[in-house]
Amino acid sequence: MTPVKEKSVDVTVEDIAPEYWGQACTELMKHDRILKKLIPKYGSGFLVTRGDAFTTLARAIVGQQISVAAAQSVWNKVLLVAKKKVNPKNILALTVEELRAAGLSGRKVEYIRDLADHFNSGRLHKNQWKDMDDESVIKELTAIRGIGRWTAEMFLIFNMVRPDILPLDDVGLIRAISLNYFSGEPVSRHEAREVAANWAPWRTVATWYMWRSIDPIPVEY
Repeated sequence: MTPVKEKSVDVTVEDIAPEYWGQACTELMKHDRILKKLIPKYGSGFLVTRGDAFTTLARAIVGQQISVAAAQSVWNKVLLVAKKKVNPKNILALTVEELRAAGLSGRKVEYIRDLADHFNSGRLHKNQWKDMDDESVIKELTAIRGIGRWTAEMFLIFNMVRPDILPLDDVGLIRAISLNYFSGEPVSRHEAREVAANWAPWRTVATWYMWRSIDPIPVEY
């Protein structure tokens, strides 16, 4: 399909982009002096979702407290031992030793197996998530071992593509706000929230561009 370009902002939006992306970029550029510069610089990309809930959450668990590059390396090894398909059944079929050999810590092995068990047993109301508000989805997800608010927010961003998520526990976001708005000085959660007040109701999109400003290669979950 031929990409459709928004006239008011230099961002190419294909059919797989979130439907709100062009509008969000245009409004963010109007209201925020930093994003007015960043969006044209990285305007050819957009948030990409794999669409599979289990994969998104499993990748988020793998990526906890390690770099994007390290997370991708571990994920590639998990894919290998899971016979190229990471789903609840394949994860539960693997031994602890096999998952540890893929580079997962003992704690992350527990988390990813518990996640697989929640999906496999049908304990999650995943078919209802699309009709639930952000906080309700976060509440259900954080009941799973190893899924805190940050991981739940990554799910809302990368799987559900919710437009107004602000992951204040994300180290990359805080670092980007520090570099772009405070000349590299330390930034408190309160200060970050104040900066992000200009971004609503498109805080997901602004966060994505903050990430791009410190790592031009987008992470996917």
